Amino acid sequence: GEAGVPFFSISGSEFIQMFVGVGASRVRDMFKTAKDASPCLLFIDEIDAVGRMRGAGVGGGSDEREQTLNQILSEMDGFQPNESVIVIAATNRPDVLDSALLRPGRFDRHVTVDRPTWQGRLEILKVHTRNKPLGDDVNLEEIARKMIGMTGADLRNLANEAALIASRDSQSRIERKDFENASDRILMGPKRDEVLTEDVKRRTAYHEAGHAIVGWYMPEADPPQKVSIIPRGRTGGVTMFTPDEERMHHGLDYFKGQLAVAMGGRAAERLMFS
Repeated sequence: GEAGVPFFSISGSEFIQMFVGVGASRVRDMFKTAKDASPCLLFIDEIDAVGRMRGAGVGGGSDEREQTLNQILSEMDGFQPNESVIVIAATNRPDVLDSALLRPGRFDRHVTVDRPTWQGRLEILKVHTRNKPLGDDVNLEEIARKMIGMTGADLRNLANEAALIASRDSQSRIERKDFENASDRILMGPKRDEVLTEDVKRRTAYHEAGHAIVGWYMPEADPPQKVSIIPRGRTGGVTMFTPDEERMHHGLDYFKGQLAVAMGGRAAERLMFS
């Protein structure tokens, strides 16, 4: 859309067929269509489906895949300088790609799309809450800063989950508590309905408090963000910490702090229950 030229999109797995020559002929057709419509962009998703290292497999299916890859390589070699076709591909497995695919003249520009920083998460949240009525107490920046490590898909899931929780409670707008409940569900798993005895609750509370207190007083460890004794997923309780995502390097003190926090629950139990 932004380039103002035709955009063709196909998944690598759509080329693959059991029958000999079908994959290669599909590649030829695709590139012919692209050349006829140039200038244009051609996007191949999941390129690793056809672009895996050759010679690794034996027998029918993989041989056919290799012929398909050979056809892609020869098509990309055949571009004339005046043919305005830009080929883009995406993969989650760059480590398994055939080295011939990454040579100059083929896929020689590599862009690593990493997990977004908090600024990126904020922009993604704005997109996914565009059509959702938000309450006055919802601060998207605060949510974005807390959701460390979340991808675009996770954030979309977060916004949809918060909307579902709000609609279950017959609210007309999504409030801050809905986002908090949604993040708990995504990060810690769904709430379990089992009834806990007072003794189990008490032990869990002391155990989680142990993690939280040690985390609070260890200057090198990540500070605690939330403590819960509500059983979720596979845990009886959980203490969540807020890592500093700006920090790229960790010293020995940090890892010792992490170990101390991990043992804090056990220390609290020993102190309280011998």
